[in-house]
Formats: sequence, structure tokens, C-alpha cells
Amino acid sequence: MPRDYIPVTLKQLVFDRGNGCCEYCRSQAKFAIESLVIEHIIPISRGGETIAENLALACQGCNNYKYTKIKGLDPTDAQAAPLYNPRTMVWSEHFAWSEDTTLIIGLTPIGRATVNTLRLNREGVVNLRQALRATGQHPPGE
Repeated sequence: MPRDYIPVTLKQLVFDRGNGCCEYCRSQAKFAIESLVIEHIIPISRGGETIAENLALACQGCNNYKYTKIKGLDPTDAQAAPLYNPRTMVWSEHFAWSEDTTLIIGLTPIGRATVNTLRLNREGVVNLRQALRATGQHPPGE
């Protein structure tokens, strides 16, 4: 088996645990243009394993921007900070929604570095949040 093969039962666990949303930007799978993917929080190229504790549900945009990164720059002080880890960290401790719930605000160096590096407020995602908010379908429940 290839090193990055993910058994069906493990895939199902990751999808169920993600509750139908990207674990980074909170984009909802039912409204995504592309399927959500299973991503390695610590990339295989950096020694990460294909185990439940190292896998997250991600939209294609977050997955592409994250790529093999494990750190990003906090734009407030240009210092490196680890990226958000959905297995060991609580989303609401590092992020909050703007008043109109269309933007994700980084509350900590980890949150700000993740918002910046993964571009959690990409134009298309923000536009989708606006449309979904207007129909009462955003933000997604925890």
C-alpha cells in the first residue's frame, strides 16, 4: 500500500468528525464547488503519519494554500507561529467571526498566521458566506 493510503473507515471518521465543514475556514461541504479532502496536518513530507490524530477535513482552497506548511507569519509582528491544528486546538480560542460573520478574525498568533497563510478570507469564500448568511445557513453550527 502507498504510504498515504487512507482506509475507508479512517476516511469516514475524518468526514464525520469534520461535521461537513472545512476544519480551517468552516466552508460547508454541501455548498462547496469541489469536494472536501482529507489533509495531513503535519505533512507526510515533514514526517506526519496517516493516522486519525494527524488528519483533518479541508476544502481544496485551504488544502492548497497549506500544502506542506506547518508555520506561518503572524501579520501583526511578522513572527513565525504554528498553524492551527484542529486535532489539538479549539477553533474558537484562535478565531472569531466578524460582526457580520463573513470574515474570520485571528485572535492569537496561531489564528492570525493561519488566516494569513491559508487565506481563510478568500474572495470566493467570503462571497459564499454572504450568500449563505442571507439565507440563514451561515455560520455553520459547531
